[in-house]
Amino acid sequence: MNQPLTVEQIRRAPKVLLHDHLDGGLRPETVVDLARETGYTGLPTYDPVELGNWFREASDSGSLERYLETFAHTTAVMQTREALVRVAAECAEDLAADGVVYAESRYAPEQHLEGGLSLEEVVEAVQEGLELGEKRAAEQGNPIRTGQLVTAMRHAARSSEIAELAVRYRDAGVAGFDIAGAEAGNPPTRHLDAFEYLRRENFHFTIHAGEAFGLPSIWEALQWCGCDRLGHGVRIVDDITAHPNGAPTLGRLAQYVRDKRVPLEMCPSSNVQTGAASSIAEHPIGMLRDLRFRVTVNTDNRLQSGTDLSGEFAKLSEAFGYGWDDLQWFTVNAMKSAFLSFDERLSLINGIIKPGYARLKWATDQ
Repeated sequence: MNQPLTVEQIRRAPKVLLHDHLDGGLRPETVVDLARETGYTGLPTYDPVELGNWFREASDSGSLERYLETFAHTTAVMQTREALVRVAAECAEDLAADGVVYAESRYAPEQHLEGGLSLEEVVEAVQEGLELGEKRAAEQGNPIRTGQLVTAMRHAARSSEIAELAVRYRDAGVAGFDIAGAEAGNPPTRHLDAFEYLRRENFHFTIHAGEAFGLPSIWEALQWCGCDRLGHGVRIVDDITAHPNGAPTLGRLAQYVRDKRVPLEMCPSSNVQTGAASSIAEHPIGMLRDLRFRVTVNTDNRLQSGTDLSGEFAKLSEAFGYGWDDLQWFTVNAMKSAFLSFDERLSLINGIIKPGYARLKWATDQ
C-alpha cells in the first residue's frame, strides 16, 4: 500500500465536482451573518465554530431523513437575492481554492421563495453569484468553471414547472436538472412527465437514486426516467454477489450500469453519515472502482460533512491506498460525465486535468 496522499497534496490537483448542494455548502460564519441580517432566530447557536460542529453532529445520525432536516436552517437564510448571490459566490470561491476546476452546483429554486422572489429571480441570483465567485477565484489564481443543476423536490408536485425553468435557462448558466429529497415513498416515476419533457428537449438530468433506497429506485431512474447520471447510486452493490474466491457476479442491473457507463455520483462521507455505508473503508466505492464502474467522487454537502473534495480523496487514499493515477481516473470519469459540451470536456481533460496530474506525479517521483 502506498503512503496515503495528504489533503495538502491533493489540494494542488485539478478536480471535478458533479454532486454538491449549494444549500449544503455554506460557510458557518455566513449562516450566522445572514441569520442576523434577515432576523432568523432558529439557529441552535450563533457562534460560527459551534454552529459548524452542530451541523456535522446533527448529520451523523445514520438517517437520511434526519440528515435532511439540517437544511431547514440553511434554506431559511437563503431567501433574498443578496443572500443567494453571496452564498453562490462563496461556493465558487471555496471550490476553486480547493483545486476544483469544474463544478456543478445543485439547489431547489422552490425552496427559496419565502422572501417574495420568483423562480426566475432565484436562478438569476444564483448565476450572478457563481459568475462573481468565478471572477474572484480567477483573480486569486484559481480559475474555475461552474454550472447550475436546477433541482425539484421529489415529495412536491412542481417537477414539470422546475424542468421547464431549467430548460429556459439552459443558455444562461443552467447545465442540467435533478430531483432530490427522501427516496422512500417518493419514487422517481412520480415525476415522469418532467423527465419525458427533458428528453424531448435534449436536456441533461441526473436523479438522486440508490442512496437510502435500493435497486428499484435505480432501476426506475434509468429505465423509466432515462437519467444521464445516478446521484449516489451506492446501492447498486446490492446487485453484485461476492464469492469466496473473490470473483464477483454482477446482476442484470449492475451489468447494465457498468456496460452503459452510467456515471455514479458517489459521496463517501455523506454516505457514511446517512447510513448508506458503514465506514469509508467499507464503502462500496472500492469494489466499484476495481470493477471499473464509472465512479466519480463528490462532496454532497460540505457543511454537514465538514469536508471538501480534497478531504474526500484523502480519506479514500488512506482507506484504499489510492495514488495520483487513481485520483486522475476518478477526475477524468467526472469530467467525461459533466453536463458540458464534448469539446469543452475534452479541452479541460487534455489541457488542464492530465497535465496537472502529470506535474504532480513527476514532482512526487523526484
